[in-house]
Amino acid sequence: MRRALDALYDGAAALAAVCMVGLLGFVLLSILGRQLHFHLPGTDAYAGYMMAAAGFLALAHTLKHGEHIRVTLLLSALKGRAHRGLELWALGMASLLALLSAYYSTRLAWQSWRFHDVSTSNDATPLWIPQLAMAAGTIVLAVAFIDELVLEWRGRRAQPSSDEALHNE
Repeated sequence: MRRALDALYDGAAALAAVCMVGLLGFVLLSILGRQLHFHLPGTDAYAGYMMAAAGFLALAHTLKHGEHIRVTLLLSALKGRAHRGLELWALGMASLLALLSAYYSTRLAWQSWRFHDVSTSNDATPLWIPQLAMAAGTIVLAVAFIDELVLEWRGRRAQPSSDEALHNE
């Protein structure tokens, strides 16, 4: 099960990376269009869709690698059962919020498909297509939070070290 979950998080991160490359491609195409005096409609909108997709698809991978911003002032003051209790409460609330986000983003994509909602820009893209990435990203994030909650509950969650925040600077 651990391999499957890690593959899910890594797969979502790989899709986020592909979206970042797509974002770069659309931005470069837009720049080239301005320099060479041609216009491809929708490049700005598609760049925005790629940026949103990259952000949402990378959420779970970022969480599992301890890269989300975390306020540990209260946690660092607590020890033993109080510390574990607060961790469980925080992960439970985060799981609940992630599940709500997954539900509503999936519902939004489904409603956009059902009502044939399209973007207001000149490309008239069906909005359910870019919203799928948001829905997928929030679903994977909810799975990751539940995974963290279960690991903490079973006493197998790796505790972030105090210097983890420094390695991305």
